[in-house]
Amino acid sequence: MTSHPRDTPQFYLTAPSPCPYLPGQEERKVFTHLVGRRARDLNEILTQGGFRRSQTIAYRPACETCRACVSVRVVVDEFVPSASQRRILARNTDWVGTPEPNRPASEQYALFRRYLDARHGDGGMVDMTVLDYAMMVEDSHVDTHLVSYRRHGPDTAITGRGSGPPLAFCLTDVLADGLSMVYSFYDPTEAGRSPGTFMILDHIRRARQLGLPYLYLGYWVEGSRKMDYKSRFRPQERLMGQGWVRTE
Repeated sequence: MTSHPRDTPQFYLTAPSPCPYLPGQEERKVFTHLVGRRARDLNEILTQGGFRRSQTIAYRPACETCRACVSVRVVVDEFVPSASQRRILARNTDWVGTPEPNRPASEQYALFRRYLDARHGDGGMVDMTVLDYAMMVEDSHVDTHLVSYRRHGPDTAITGRGSGPPLAFCLTDVLADGLSMVYSFYDPTEAGRSPGTFMILDHIRRARQLGLPYLYLGYWVEGSRKMDYKSRFRPQERLMGQGWVRTE
């Protein structure tokens, strides 16, 4: 059987740019396109090999002088929340998460803009337009969806859905061996509820319900306060030179 040209991935290397996590470091990335008939299978293989997805691109750090970025995934069935994580779960019992098709909407972008302006005003995504956001959500050739979080409403017990304005969203990929949290954002006025941690805890629960062994969290960067939170979800596995290594 002859392979189709679009089925064979071609890898490319970006030019060096300032590292967003560690001062004084430069980052480079190796990337390929997730398109064509094998996009879903390729995404599975690459995610297990430490790549992350952004729209129809799969990328991985390929820095010349630094190896601080480490892929992490939570071991779902063995995860037990810490005391502080249990308090966060208790604090957010009135939040209801509902899977939805990955279709952009104006209320999503409005919340996304408020989140960026409040939490990441100097980040690389701050200039994203409504069209950029729409592409981030819907430009996908793999199994992906949005999880929308809203408050518990009078009909939630019947519909299973929250009501009122959205509180948070998470763009989530479904893999054969787990869920992958691609990008999440929330109402900055709800920051006191630790919504970022809550969404991770909720996705651990969702993966467990689906019978999936892992929740992929992307990169943990030792020495970066921005990424330190990912080390708190254990047991987890970290992708090292010899493969996935368990960390208690």
